[in-house]
Amino acid sequence: MITQGFGEVAERLRRSTVQVQTYGKMRGGGSGVIWSADGLIVTSAHVVHDSHAKVSLWDGSSYEATLLNRDARRDLASLKIVASGLPAATPGDSSALRAGELVLAVGNPFGFIGALTTGVVHSTPSRKQWVAADVRLAPGNSGGPLADAQGRVIGINTMIAGGLALAVPSNAVGAFLARRGSPTLGVTLQPVPLGGDSLGFLTLKIDPGSAAETASLMVGDLLIGANGRRFTSADDLGAELDSSGEVIDIQFLRGDRRSTRETAVRLRARSPEAA
Repeated sequence: MITQGFGEVAERLRRSTVQVQTYGKMRGGGSGVIWSADGLIVTSAHVVHDSHAKVSLWDGSSYEATLLNRDARRDLASLKIVASGLPAATPGDSSALRAGELVLAVGNPFGFIGALTTGVVHSTPSRKQWVAADVRLAPGNSGGPLADAQGRVIGINTMIAGGLALAVPSNAVGAFLARRGSPTLGVTLQPVPLGGDSLGFLTLKIDPGSAAETASLMVGDLLIGANGRRFTSADDLGAELDSSGEVIDIQFLRGDRRSTRETAVRLRARSPEAA
């Protein structure tokens, strides 16, 4: 009975997981989650580099997807495909998680469709704002679901740090989907743990004509702080952007990363598609 129940949960989760492929200069791929039956897909921001992508479902069907929103500092993005009656995932309450709980992760590591791995929760969302679990992930898992034993999605897998899988909590996903935009740097970022309480944001792409380009930020720069405060959680950059007014002072590392640099960034108008 337990094995059959687990198998059913795993199969439902696989059907709610998609493969996301992007084109252009930063061609790549990852995973995503069907968040609603009418074609809303949630994935990681660092998986989606352009305004369009290809989404493949569990049954082999494929759709062209349009980018709705991207929050690079939280590493979340939402896509829309023209479809209906899709097997949407059931969101869970990430604040109810407890260390030691069984979790499942589904994704497309190295292009292997629907791969599933299990583990337990190591730590729950706190000031660092991650769900950490000892599940085995690989390139291609980013953007896929982390679910509890009942198959409820309690996180979106985003990276590996210290041997643990880190996922954006489902409650943060809900807040992201409800938001209507924020001040924009015009970059694609990936959160990077730096040890201790520090967190950085690796610059993967800079939009032409964006505030970041005007301030001479470059791909490969590691953003480590703003307005003199070091980043310690995935929400810190967003909080500084929202409170800075027209200009934000960004501290970053470049090249050999031996010395901290700083640039004043004049923020552009609000947009739902940029960080």
